[in-house]
Amino acid sequence: MPISPAARPETAPAARPAAPDRRPRPHVRPENAPRPGPRVRPDRAPAPLPAPRATPLLAVSGGQLVAAPRSAPATSRRRSRPSSNPYLRLLATPGARAFTAGNLIARLPMGMLSVSAVIMIAGSRGSYALAGAVTATGLAATAVVAPFTARLVDRFGQARVAVPATALAVLGSLALVLCVHHDAPAWTLFAAYAATATTPNTGGMSRARWAYLHRGDPAALHTANSFEQAADELCFMLGPVLAATLCGALFPEAGTLVGAVLLMTGVLIFAAQRATEPPVTPRTKSAASPLRTPGMPALLAVFLATGAVFGAMEVVSIAHAGGAILALQAAGSCAAGLLYGSLRPARNVHFRLLLCLAAMTALMSLPLLAAARSASLPVLALCLLLAGAATAPTMVTGMTLVQRATRPEQLNEGMTLAVTALLGGIAAGAAAGGWLVEHAGTASGYTAPMSAAALALVIAATGGRYDRRRRT
Repeated sequence: MPISPAARPETAPAARPAAPDRRPRPHVRPENAPRPGPRVRPDRAPAPLPAPRATPLLAVSGGQLVAAPRSAPATSRRRSRPSSNPYLRLLATPGARAFTAGNLIARLPMGMLSVSAVIMIAGSRGSYALAGAVTATGLAATAVVAPFTARLVDRFGQARVAVPATALAVLGSLALVLCVHHDAPAWTLFAAYAATATTPNTGGMSRARWAYLHRGDPAALHTANSFEQAADELCFMLGPVLAATLCGALFPEAGTLVGAVLLMTGVLIFAAQRATEPPVTPRTKSAASPLRTPGMPALLAVFLATGAVFGAMEVVSIAHAGGAILALQAAGSCAAGLLYGSLRPARNVHFRLLLCLAAMTALMSLPLLAAARSASLPVLALCLLLAGAATAPTMVTGMTLVQRATRPEQLNEGMTLAVTALLGGIAAGAAAGGWLVEHAGTASGYTAPMSAAALALVIAATGGRYDRRRRT
């Protein structure tokens, strides 16, 4: 039986010495020695490594699990610096440019329709007295109807009220054109033009949108009110010129027709911007009229006297040097309004109003001095330019006080009351200035706007003290 190697006895012969191990031993790398990289063939360049991907973050949105990158791209982190121009920042508000464009289109006919009506009626009937009476009737009807229209706007919304109210006003303008063209009785002219009183206060609705978009930001509201006042001056400066050009170059009814089309188009564009429309606030039965707000009657009286400044200055300047010179007053007011809007808002708005009214009273004496000394027409034009520079800051400051004194759900009504008082003052000032021109001459007629400005200053001073006593 063969014996297995494991069972051999331990007394086996001694083994021969082992031959040296010539197999290659692995190379031992010293500690902290750099690890060699992989060998690269010279004809093959290494492929670039892909950029590491950011691990996404998991979040819950709308009841679903979504993944979002940890960091936004570098391009999205770059934000454009806000403009240093306050008006560019104002128009950068989302939706502001759209409703501003519609508002400017709708506001331009405000300076066209009355001038067009006078030219159309006087050219057809040969009577400026009849034309003036018709436009005066329309102004009186507007003073009565406009606050109720604004109250409906506050209660039901701008779009729901402004569009049908504008459509009714446009129908009134078209009816006036038909009555004049077909030689209808005189009373139809009064009835047709009175129907235009339903025209909504687009300037007030635009200011209400700014107040809603920039609530709690006095600087932005100050700029917005200055911008709106400059827009008013621009429209009332360009409107009469456009109306007179259309009526003279085309036919007498052209100014009224174009104004009606612009009014309807602008209001439709303005009302279509629903994203910036102030929400309707339910009005409680206990909410008092803005007329009962402490200090509001005094403010409306200030607007009435300020309107008298405008009305008297217009009539007297036309009688003294013609209507073209009035564009300089409007240009001065427009430029001053834009400059005023770039300043910081006043901490004490009532004191700022007193300063503006004092400056207006002083500057309104310049046309009086120029006319009394029989100065040349360029000198009078310069005086009117300087006198107009005080009107826009006064109106901006007054509108700011009206916004502060009015409840948010009655803002359109409060500002429309201010505009109504302004229109009433324009009518009263025009009558007073015309009487002075007829009985004392054009030079003495310039005392009317200066006296109206001084009256507004006195009312603001006494009304402010009354308001502070009520608040204490």
